[in-house]
Amino acid sequence: MNVLTAPPAPVRDRRLDLDRAKGVAILIVVVGHIVAAEPPRGAEWYDTLRYAIYRFHMPFFLYLSGYVMVLSGALRTTDAQLPRYAWRRAQRLLVPFLLLGTVVLVGKLVAQRFVHVDNRPGGLLDGLRDLVLTTEDSPATFIWFLWVLFLCCVVAPPVWRRLGTMGLVAGGLVLLALEPPAIAYLDRFARHAVFFAIGVAVAEREARLLPLFAARQPLWWLVFAAALAAAIAGWLPGDWSLLLCGLAAIPALHGLMFTAPLLRQSWPLTLGRYTMAIYLFNVIAIGVAKAILMKMGVPWTAEGFWIHAPVLTAAGLIGPILGKAMVLRRLPVLDRMTD
Repeated sequence: MNVLTAPPAPVRDRRLDLDRAKGVAILIVVVGHIVAAEPPRGAEWYDTLRYAIYRFHMPFFLYLSGYVMVLSGALRTTDAQLPRYAWRRAQRLLVPFLLLGTVVLVGKLVAQRFVHVDNRPGGLLDGLRDLVLTTEDSPATFIWFLWVLFLCCVVAPPVWRRLGTMGLVAGGLVLLALEPPAIAYLDRFARHAVFFAIGVAVAEREARLLPLFAARQPLWWLVFAAALAAAIAGWLPGDWSLLLCGLAAIPALHGLMFTAPLLRQSWPLTLGRYTMAIYLFNVIAIGVAKAILMKMGVPWTAEGFWIHAPVLTAAGLIGPILGKAMVLRRLPVLDRMTD
């Protein structure tokens, strides 16, 4: 049977390296979310940290998603199967996006009457428009990944079938060179699709590449650190910083998952199992924890930030995990949606 027309292959056994990678990546995401706007005066170091994180954390998640698409067989989806596959992906990704986005919008409209709220929406209708159309002003920007991942999943199979893997990567590079408007997250899709394509390319060559990622860790981390330093110094303008830092992160982080220190740790696997729940609800948990800390008198100052930072990080991780385990597990529809 021709591989290009074969139906999707069965999902393989779980890959613990990918679960660990998701766990480490979601921790980095939460650290990057503890400040929605500006850090307190005197804690500008966090801006540098956040800038560095944003150079690679979502590119790495897109890479992992492209990798999984190969392992699951979904990349072989035929044109005839595509509408059904797109519908399943929409249920998995767009329904949580719309539900959570609406909850965040309504929650902000209510909460801003009583406590400080970052990225305040103008109103219900304006907020809904910004959530799905004029997305530069989205009240729930943090969930853009779901929308972009849906686009990648639907676009990748027909492009791969016609142009092959290198064509998929080339298409991602072309998109990166474009500057589409911030409408329906097309700007974020254009900036990140290439990393999804690279995940496909690496997965197809994993027997050769993964041993190199693991065996040459010092080299990959040196390259990764150099890329981040160049980006922070301003030597990599615009999307060059995203591209180079995102590429450098792939062998450094994925290879790290095979090293002894990570293999002995259980927390990456735990976070990896709850990645979707943490991604969906970490910003809400962080916002609630911040409001509580400020009500308790912990100021949003450079000194107070040393309390805020670890507490908000812990809240962004533990809150969604507890919510998933104690509440969502009892609601089958929401449980499946957040797995």
